Amino acid sequence: MKPHIRERLEQLSERLAELDHLLASEDATRDLDAFRRAGREHAELTPLVTLFRDYRKAEIDLGAAETLLADPEMRELAQAEVEHCREAIARAGEELQIALLPRDPDDERNIFLEIRAGTGGDESALFAADLFRMYSRYAERQGWRVEVISHSDSELGGYREIIAKLSGAAAYSRLKFESGAHRVQRVPVTETQGRIHTSACTVAVMPEADEVGEVVINPAEIRIDTFRASGAGGQHINKTDSAVRVTHLPTGIVVECQDDRSQHKNKAQALSVLAARIRDAQVRSQQAKTAATRKSLVGSGDRSERIRTYNFPQGRVTDHRINLTLYKIDQIMDGDMDEVVTALIAAHHAEQLAALAEEV
Repeated sequence: MKPHIRERLEQLSERLAELDHLLASEDATRDLDAFRRAGREHAELTPLVTLFRDYRKAEIDLGAAETLLADPEMRELAQAEVEHCREAIARAGEELQIALLPRDPDDERNIFLEIRAGTGGDESALFAADLFRMYSRYAERQGWRVEVISHSDSELGGYREIIAKLSGAAAYSRLKFESGAHRVQRVPVTETQGRIHTSACTVAVMPEADEVGEVVINPAEIRIDTFRASGAGGQHINKTDSAVRVTHLPTGIVVECQDDRSQHKNKAQALSVLAARIRDAQVRSQQAKTAATRKSLVGSGDRSERIRTYNFPQGRVTDHRINLTLYKIDQIMDGDMDEVVTALIAAHHAEQLAALAEEV
C-alpha cells in the first residue's frame, strides 16, 4: 500500500473514533442537523475503517507466519498461512481501493420514487403499478419503509402517476441508477388477439433534501391551492379541502398531495417532495455541465433515456447500459433486484477506477 494512502486511512480511523465519541455524548442531539450529518459520516466511514483494520491484521498475521518459515517443522503450515494472508491482503486492498473512491454524498439518504405512465395507455399504467410493486418488494427485502405520498389511478387499476418515499439505510445508493425510461414488452390484458405490445414508464429517483439549509424555498415564489381530496370513481375521501397543490413559480414544478386527511400533513409532504425535485434539478444541471467531457457508463439518469426492457414472453430483463440480460423476470418483478442493482454499482465503480487511472 502506498504511504499516502495508508496515512489517509490512519486519519480516517482517527476521525471515526472522534465521531464515536461525539455521537455518544449527552449533547449529541442538541443540533439535530449536525447529528444527522455526523451519523451519515459515521455510517460512511465505518465499513472503510473496518476494511483497513482487516488489512492491518492480515499484515500482522503475514509477518508472524513468515517468521515461522525458518522452522523446518512449521514450514509447511507457515507457507500455507503466508499464502492465505497474502490473499487476504490483496482482497482487502482491492476492497479498500473501491471504498476510497469519491462517494456520492447522497448515498445514505432516503429517496422519493416517482413512476409515471408513458406511451401505451392503460397498459403503461398497469406496468407503472407493476414497477411500484417491484420497488416496494425490494424495499421490504432491504428493511426499508415505503410511504405513498400521492397517486393517480387509472381505470384498470394501474397508476398514471405514483410518488412514494422509501426510507432506510443507503436507499439512494441502491436505487439511484433506476432513473430513466423502463420499457415493457408483453400481451396486455386488454389484447384479445394475443399480440405483444410495447409500452413504457419513466422512473425518477431523488434523494430527500435535508429539512433545513439545503433547499431554500421562498414563500413568495410558491402558490398553494387546496381542494377536496377524491378517490377512485369520484368518491370523496372526506368533505374538507384537505388536498394540497404546491406550484413553484420560478421552475413551474407542481406537486399534489391528497393521501392524508390532514391538510397540514399534505402540505408538509408536498413541500418535501418539491424540495427534492428542486434539488434534483440543480444537481442534474451541474451534472449536465460535466457530462460533456465524459458520459457515465450507467447513464445520466435522464428521464427520456431508455435504460431497461422487461420482455415477458421471453422471461428476460435487459439493462441496456451495461448489456446485462437476466432470464428471471418473475423474480425481479417480485423484488429480487439485487443482481441488477449490484451489477450497476460494480459498473459504476469500474468506471470510477478507470477515470482515476486516466488522471494518473
